[in-house]
Amino acid sequence: MSWSTSDARTLPDLRVSGSRTPGHSVVGAPSNFPLAAAGPGATIRRMLDHEEKFLFKEEILHLANAVAEPGVLDNVEDLLTDVITSPRFDSEVFTLERSLQVMLGPRAGTTLVGLLTVAPEVFDEVAEVRIASEVHERLVAWRARFGLAIDNALNFLNNPDGIQGHNFATQVAHVEERRVLQGRLTLVRYNNEPQFFVADASVFLGLVADIMERLGPYLEPDAVDADTMARLRDALQLIERKTAPRG
Repeated sequence: MSWSTSDARTLPDLRVSGSRTPGHSVVGAPSNFPLAAAGPGATIRRMLDHEEKFLFKEEILHLANAVAEPGVLDNVEDLLTDVITSPRFDSEVFTLERSLQVMLGPRAGTTLVGLLTVAPEVFDEVAEVRIASEVHERLVAWRARFGLAIDNALNFLNNPDGIQGHNFATQVAHVEERRVLQGRLTLVRYNNEPQFFVADASVFLGLVADIMERLGPYLEPDAVDADTMARLRDALQLIERKTAPRG
């Protein structure tokens, strides 16, 4: 999922090189917003050239104006605090930029997310921009308090280590005096933490159809082994028999 930020000004390309893919495209932030360096061998230019500094300062000034209204700084801090302390931190971070865009406007919301996770050398440039001291102090404090956690979460959402394992089971739920077939999917995340999803059978069957439709066009001849192909064929035939109208 992503949201359009077409009206947000594109910042200079200050992407890092290293072990991860830069850019928080999951939440819609521009991929060329300067990001914090991570991983061995990550590098970033120490200085911005004249044009980059001009564009960078424009974005900071626009953000400073967006948070200048009374109470806005406190509202933003409350939102960031709620995200960090939420038991559903991952899903809250997923929608963080959208929430800030609603609060501050598309351009300022995108800038703030990038600024919280920007490389230290680039963030230091904020001190050269003439903005209210209270705004600068809040930006420094937010980056120190929230930046690393948000950056790590966004990095995982964009570059997950994958599913380490899964399990699927069925159950029958009683909903309004009806028996409803449901599935229970367990996915084991990269850190061995399981996540559970319960939904009606139709939801999971739709998910399977989506997966097959989207993977299908890109499969190579050896992408699916014979056993898996036989299981898919048998499963589809079973579904067809079970759901066929009874005459």
